[in-house]
Amino acid sequence: MNVFDISGKKAIVTGGTRGLGYKMAEGYLEAGCEVAIVGTSDSVYNTAQEFRDRGFLCHGVKGNLGERREVYRVFQECVELLGGDLDILLTAHGIQRRHSAEEFPVEEWDEVISVNLTSIFILCQEAGRIMLKKGYGKIITIASMNSYFGGQTIPAYAAAKGGIAQLTKALTNDWVGRGVNVNAIAPGYMATEMNKALLDPANPRYASISERIPAHRWGTGEDMKGTAIFLASHASDYVSGAIIPVDGGYLGK
Repeated sequence: MNVFDISGKKAIVTGGTRGLGYKMAEGYLEAGCEVAIVGTSDSVYNTAQEFRDRGFLCHGVKGNLGERREVYRVFQECVELLGGDLDILLTAHGIQRRHSAEEFPVEEWDEVISVNLTSIFILCQEAGRIMLKKGYGKIITIASMNSYFGGQTIPAYAAAKGGIAQLTKALTNDWVGRGVNVNAIAPGYMATEMNKALLDPANPRYASISERIPAHRWGTGEDMKGTAIFLASHASDYVSGAIIPVDGGYLGK
């Protein structure tokens, strides 16, 4: 038995049209999964078609995960497209808003918490209900370096990602004894659109961050695939509530 084999499994990957989510969805498809990807614009349909053109079994679902009713609709549509079943949920969507804490608009706080935390609880809860009935499932949330420390000018994002770490532990405590594992990946500093401001060499934080990474480079979506597959496979059956850094050694320095 290949404990890393996830071929034939059915997966939902939110945020699957770009950045880290795109690459992790690609990793699942390459490993033989049927995947429903979720995005906020019509580009999700194009992305799904591009994957199908490469011979993969992929579906696209559009929705605004900042709207509670939309979260439920999107989940149900994904499950229907997957034939009414679900083995893997990976929640890779998220937004970022930057302001100094004393100026941070409460409306943007609500927006970030809704998208980056509340929607993930709902998706995990809905997935758990399906998985618990059959006694098997893998849920992977995306934490952050900001699950460990507070960052700067991102109080809402840091609060949400701290919440993701604790939510992951709380869910798995309830469910692991019934066959559903919940774990998180904490990406390090990744060369993605969300970090565009930090990737500017003129930003003084770019040099300080880069110098602290023992791997001597920022991460990419490719670096996320292996851990995402591990947490979706039988190889992680005794891994519960883990927050796994994929950070090039950043936290250890």
